Amino acid sequence: MEEYDSIVIGSGAGGLATALCLAREGQRVLVLEQHDVPGGWCHSFMLNGQRFSPGVHYIGLLDEGQSTNILYRGLGISDDLIFFRMNKTGYDHCLIGDHSFDYPAGADNLKASLIKAFPKEEKNIKKYLHLIEKVNFELQLIPKLKGTWQKLTVPFRTKHFGKYALFSLKRVINWHIKDSKLKAILNAQCGDHGLPPEKASFPVHCSVMHHYFDGGFYPLGGGGGIVKAMTNKIKSYDGVIKTQQRVKRILVENNKAYGVQLQNNQKIIAKNIISNADPSTTYLELIGKQNCSKKLLKKVDKTVYSVTSLILFLTLDIDVTQYGIDSGNIWKYKDDNIDFHFETLTRGDILKGDEFPALFMSCTTLKDPASFNGRYHNFEIVTYVDYDSFKEFKGSNDYQSPKYESFKKKIIEKFLNSVEKIIPTAKQHIVQVELGTPKTNQYYINSTRGNVYGTEKSLWQLGPFIYKNKTEIENLFLCGASTLSHGVTGATYSGVEAAAAVLNCDSDSLLTDKGSKKINIFDAEDPSTWSDFIHKKREDKIRTFKEIKIT
Repeated sequence: MEEYDSIVIGSGAGGLATALCLAREGQRVLVLEQHDVPGGWCHSFMLNGQRFSPGVHYIGLLDEGQSTNILYRGLGISDDLIFFRMNKTGYDHCLIGDHSFDYPAGADNLKASLIKAFPKEEKNIKKYLHLIEKVNFELQLIPKLKGTWQKLTVPFRTKHFGKYALFSLKRVINWHIKDSKLKAILNAQCGDHGLPPEKASFPVHCSVMHHYFDGGFYPLGGGGGIVKAMTNKIKSYDGVIKTQQRVKRILVENNKAYGVQLQNNQKIIAKNIISNADPSTTYLELIGKQNCSKKLLKKVDKTVYSVTSLILFLTLDIDVTQYGIDSGNIWKYKDDNIDFHFETLTRGDILKGDEFPALFMSCTTLKDPASFNGRYHNFEIVTYVDYDSFKEFKGSNDYQSPKYESFKKKIIEKFLNSVEKIIPTAKQHIVQVELGTPKTNQYYINSTRGNVYGTEKSLWQLGPFIYKNKTEIENLFLCGASTLSHGVTGATYSGVEAAAAVLNCDSDSLLTDKGSKKINIFDAEDPSTWSDFIHKKREDKIRTFKEIKIT
């Protein structure tokens, strides 16, 4: 029977970060992934030679000295990462009805752009953006406060956070901003945490907005570029990563986890088990109710998961830049009533109407110019829905059935109607189009109800109410978007915290910059900043594509 120091179930960003930290500390680590490629939401896949990344659309705070940069350097993977800085004058484009606004990189630039667009709100804009920075700073400060004295001074050090912690985004922004269009622009990024303003936690939205204040960055190779860097580093420390290995259950005896049993009934023993699966999957399916306390089962039963998604993977044979498409993302809303659009998407009939009232659109071949073959452009277009929109396809026999495929075709047509409002001739230039649904999410990611952000980031599932890395079952730990935070960097940090819990050490001690090089960052919009490697990679891509077309 195989034995390891630690087994990590699931290879999302959290699971890989845990495995990397533990392997680097000398543990014998095994990562088990049920999909045929590692990465979870961070993985990339090829569709007829075109790359798509369903869960990685941009990353923030990547400049030298900023938190994500420190994270990747601390993990020792910066040498293997290359990022492209997205459009500095508009890394996020907001299209709200007939009104448009571009989010520029830099907090001062954002402030100036907002004031120029809404001069009557100048005083309110300055006050509101200052509040966002203060609340985020205090939110990030709380876990860093150590010792009795510092903890006693928390109320004084975090007065802004404390004042607004229990209020929704909608309530706080209504106190500060009057113009409805301006509110919609400032709330547009709420899709990054999957909750409408009336339900979103104000501190969470502050954290998301601040994460991108200095712009957005996209990895070479899409999300798979990050996964490759992490898996290579794990293997360099003799860590083992196995795909197509579905865990049937976690072995527990006398409230102590001691191994796993795979779907083929093979048993593997380990001193520690770390689950990157969400809490419901971990406790109800892998651990079993009989091994959980009543208190824990009550919490799991009350847990609400985030929205699930529809993702359109689209390749167009057209120069999309002629329609104003660039490396920046697009948030498109029918009008400024974002709450209503979320309600329509997540509670109504998703086939009703000719267009989706809200969506996120991203051109990966402009964000990662090395992936462009000189002709085809790839898009990932996302909108949110409720899992029950697909309740008639519950059984495995219904999945990929003719009825399911017909349902998908209607959704695709509705997506394309929305796309043509941005790229008017899109339907005439389709090379390929495929749709990812909540069933797809559940099948490939194994997330409860196909959720995309783990637990819903509502007021009563944050802070002291989150699932902790260390569980009530001895030697069992959790990581991922349902613990510390969501998103690529949030999940990665959760993995570091899980490893620290396993090793009983401070997480900062695991992020040691042992001679890691600076992360290479190039401007996606400016070829003059690209290295010879990037130019060569793009040239090879174009040449190979031409050869294939000729053949």
